[in-house]
Amino acid sequence: MLKIGDKLPEFEGINQNGETIDSKKFNGKKLVVFFYPKANTPGCTAEACNLRDHYSELKDQGFQLLGVSADPVKSQKNFSEKYELPFDMIADEQRDIIEKFGVWQLKKFMGKEFMGIVRTTFVFDENGVCTQVIDKVKTKDHAAQILEG
Repeated sequence: MLKIGDKLPEFEGINQNGETIDSKKFNGKKLVVFFYPKANTPGCTAEACNLRDHYSELKDQGFQLLGVSADPVKSQKNFSEKYELPFDMIADEQRDIIEKFGVWQLKKFMGKEFMGIVRTTFVFDENGVCTQVIDKVKTKDHAAQILEG
């Protein structure tokens, strides 16, 4: 998993509108990349809506936001439209970005082990250096975790 001090990996992904998003687009900007397990699930919805509700505060601090999951574009589009999310949601079905950030890991749930996305948020400064890794995401108060970082 990426850690504080690591550089933003180069990546390309497809957003909810089928547009290609290139990591170079964020050169010189502060960036929040949040990884979540599955669109339209309770925790992921709470997290995305909390970031939506505090989007202007995050923007005022200079942050760009980018959500990433392994959901297909159609699911990302539905999720984004349903909750009026003002930021790009990347459909990383091949897990290229997910694996570059190191968030595809063994998880345990109800006694079963499986591979999946570990809910994690990475914050990068204008130079593309990771300044914060949030691995204990408070889904209903996530914007505050980023702003306090």
